[in-house]
Amino acid sequence: MMSSSGDELLTPGPTPAIEVEDLRVVRGGRAALDGVTVRVARGAITGLLGPSGCGKTTLMRSIVGTQIVAGGKIRVLGKAAGSPELRHRVGYVTQDATVYPDLRVVDNVRYFAALCGSDSRDVDEAIAAVGLDDHRKALAANLSGGQRTRASLACALVAHPDLLVLDEPTVGLDPVLRVDLWERFRGLARRGTTLLVSSHVMDEADHCEELLLMREGRVLAHGTPHRLREDTRCQSLEEAFLSIIRRGTAETPAPMR
Repeated sequence: MMSSSGDELLTPGPTPAIEVEDLRVVRGGRAALDGVTVRVARGAITGLLGPSGCGKTTLMRSIVGTQIVAGGKIRVLGKAAGSPELRHRVGYVTQDATVYPDLRVVDNVRYFAALCGSDSRDVDEAIAAVGLDDHRKALAANLSGGQRTRASLACALVAHPDLLVLDEPTVGLDPVLRVDLWERFRGLARRGTTLLVSSHVMDEADHCEELLLMREGRVLAHGTPHRLREDTRCQSLEEAFLSIIRRGTAETPAPMR
């Protein structure tokens, strides 16, 4: 498996935010994940990229502890995935908006704040962080798709999670909204939050500091955007991804050292 030589994920250093070792998940009688081993650095944006159906959502569900696994180990922020201690430290935003349509934006965020012990100031900060101040009193049912995505993100942010797992948060959004959301993600990373963001849109890869490229339940490559281009001698990351596939690196990746 290709990887960045300067990557702290592969060398001694701070404990990674996420450690996945030889993970195997079986769904519908077939391997959805087959021997996945990865590490995700703290305080950075790591992009999880690959075509629809390659295992991105299954890997994310495994990391947040909502997926039954057939084998392997997962540690998140130093704890076993799904541990009670992680409930307020890990935020998870699914592809479908996780808001109640009959509640206002502010009431949705207040509800999640009450679950995690946050206060009214945390609610205001979460709404402001996703740019919904002007819509805080709007019913979630009346929001656009992009606004519902932001409202779901605010519900996750209100707990001030150390790790934020985002499953294709920009799917279906117009280019302006996509750019704005990525800028907000970078702001969170600058303040110390670790983000794992999935996408099947390769042009979003340059927003990430690290990339995990997946196909058919396996990780094909792991490294920085610059290193992946350099290793494949390709100008675009989409070309780099295709080059990796053509080289036959879809075989089981070598263990990380």
